[in-house]
Formats: sequence, structure tokens, C-alpha cells
Amino acid sequence: MTTQTPAKPKLFPILLVTFIDTLGMSVVLPFLVVIVLKMGGNALTYGLLGATYSVFQLVGAPLLGNWSDSSGRKKILLISEIGTFIGWMIFIVGLLIAPSGTVANAAKHNDLVITLPLMLIFLARAIDGLTGGSISVANAYLADIFEKKDRKQNFGKISAASNMGLIFGPLMAGLLGATVLGNLLPVIATALISFVAVFVVYFYIHESRFKSADTDKVTINQPTKKDVFKVFKIDGVPYFLLLYFLIYLAFNFFYIAFPVYAADELKWSVLQLGVFFSFLSGALVVVQGPLLTYLSKHFSGAVLVITGGFLLAICFVCLTFNNIVVMYIGALFFALGNGLMWPSFVALLSNTGNEDTQGAIQGVASAAGSLASIIGLVSGAFLFNVLHGNIFFVTAAFMAGIALLSVPLIQKEKAMQ
Repeated sequence: MTTQTPAKPKLFPILLVTFIDTLGMSVVLPFLVVIVLKMGGNALTYGLLGATYSVFQLVGAPLLGNWSDSSGRKKILLISEIGTFIGWMIFIVGLLIAPSGTVANAAKHNDLVITLPLMLIFLARAIDGLTGGSISVANAYLADIFEKKDRKQNFGKISAASNMGLIFGPLMAGLLGATVLGNLLPVIATALISFVAVFVVYFYIHESRFKSADTDKVTINQPTKKDVFKVFKIDGVPYFLLLYFLIYLAFNFFYIAFPVYAADELKWSVLQLGVFFSFLSGALVVVQGPLLTYLSKHFSGAVLVITGGFLLAICFVCLTFNNIVVMYIGALFFALGNGLMWPSFVALLSNTGNEDTQGAIQGVASAAGSLASIIGLVSGAFLFNVLHGNIFFVTAAFMAGIALLSVPLIQKEKAMQ
């Protein structure tokens, strides 16, 4: 009997899935607050909706990551993408049953009102969050198919693919939202995009967790323990998770405060804000692609993480200036800092543990990021109300502290080689 060799996993399909996921989400995000208001919600409702995804991802990501260690990456990626598709279909139903052109009185007050359409929107975001383990599983997938020396540049490519989605998504949102279908068409487009992701995973993603055994039956490696919290016992992982949490928290301060700062205090239009973020995302693609590929051959991952942290601190200081040139220079520093720091950090994280625990590690790390997002959503808004533009000085100091806290990565990286 002839043994059939499983197809070798490739990089491009997982990059394509990452791009599609980010593209779909970024098509809807510019309209989400408008949708909530039209359905009778208010700012409080919008804040809770934003936290809903992170709360459910906090539960789902570690479970899906751990499950991918025992059942294979492809199966969990498929479940995650199907869950996202189902979530957007429920979202569409919520839009269709919402009264046309309704803006409830609750939006004008501080009362929390949940209408039936809004309940469906919350359900949609909860399902998407619960099955939203695609990022952590994709990271584990990359760790499976590449050796340690090649991971930095390839994690940079997956980050660049994500940022490409952030460039084109808002542009699609503007074009689709201007049609007679209004906000409905961008959501329909997002559902179709998520269905394409299901198609790509099913037909083009090849399993990366096969054993290389001389048997006719292909099996999957089994984790040594079923408990997702086993990762805290792996040497170095708690330290990495702490850094993961703090980095995400700092980024959430920026992502929450900057749009409000630009719109309310700097009086930027939606177009100006969109152009700024498109410029930032485009610069990130360049940094995380060719520049990181070049630098990763000459500098260690730890050095890139530390350097990126200090560059981000400079970025946040630049954002405190009411000067368009200085703020765009800040965007370049953000692209440099984030583009060097994040892929290098994720690559180092992927070097902890082994192939039997990689999914669990990435899943728990995503949960740490979700927890940071929840905390950042609340505390960042509170700090901005108190400090206004000065919040970026706090964020700069916070990021510089993270860079200093990352110095032990130099020795840890040497120990993992």
C-alpha cells in the first residue's frame, strides 16, 4: 500500500486569510457607531458593544488555541471563520428588522436601552468573539511551518497582510456606504468576505500538525495536558504574557483616545482621520515587509522589541502637537515602532514551549490581549476625559517603561537559541 504524503503547508494562504479577516472587520467598523445610534443605542451602548467581542474572545481564544494543539490548526481555523460568517449573518438580520431611519430617544440621554435589533447585534459580536481565535491559531500555524530563525520576517508579513486590510477596508466602507442601501451594503460585503475566508481555509490551508510517522494513518500530536492554564508553568511564558498584556493596553489607549482627540479637539474631518490611518497602515506594511526582513537578519528580536518600544514612545509625544507635519512624523514613528516591535515579540513568544503547546500559548496570549482591550476601553476613555491630549504623554511614558521591562528578553532569546 502506498502512503500518501500530506500536502506541505504554505505561507500565502494564511496571509490571505489574515488579510480577508481584517478587511471584513475594517469595512464595518467606520459605520458601527452610526448603526448603534440608528438602532436606539447611545455612547454607553456602543462602548459595551465594543467590549462584548473582547469579553467573549477572552473565553474563546484560549480554548480554541488549546484545541488546535490536539485537533489540528485547520479545523479550528475553519470553525473560527464559520463563526465569524454566522455572526455577520445575524448582524444583517438585526439591520433588516430595525425600523428605517430610527434614532431612539435613548441616544439623547445616558440611559442604557437595548432594542431587539441591538440584541441581535450584541449576539453577532459575541459569537464572532467566542470563535475569534483565528489570529492566535494563525500565529501557531506559522510557528509550526517555519523554523525559529525565519519567524520574525514571516510574522512581519502576517502583520503586513493585516494592515493591508486596514488600508482597503475603510475605503470600501466609504464607497459601499454611499449607495442607496446605506449601512446595509458594507455589512453584506463583510459577510461575503468572511465566506471567502471559509472557502480559502477549507480548500487552500493544509494542516500543519501532522506527525511525521511511517504509518498509513495520519494522526495529530496530542498535548501533554488538557488544561489551557498549563502554559503558565512553561518557563518564560508568564513574563511574555505580562508584556503582551501591557503592550496591548498601551495600544488601546492610543486607538481609543486618538480618534476622539482628532475629531473633537483638533477638529479633523472623517476624511482627514481616514487619510491619517491609511497613511499609518501603509507605512506599517512597508516596515513589516521589506524593512523588517532586512533588519531581522542583522539584529536580534529582543533588540527590535526594545527599539520599537522607544520609537513608539517618541510617536506618542509627537501626537501631542497640534501640527499636521509633526503628527504625520509621529505616524511614521508609530509605523517604525509597531512594525519592528510587534512581529519580533510574537516571533519570540512562538519560540517558547513546543509544537504541542503552541496553540495554547497563543490562545492564552490572545486572551491577555482581550483583557487589556476591555480594561483599555474603560480606563483609556476615563483618562482622556481627565487629561485630553496629555494622555499621549502618559502613553509615551508607559511605552518607554515597557521597552525597559523588555530588556530581559535579550538573555531569554539567547537561552531559547
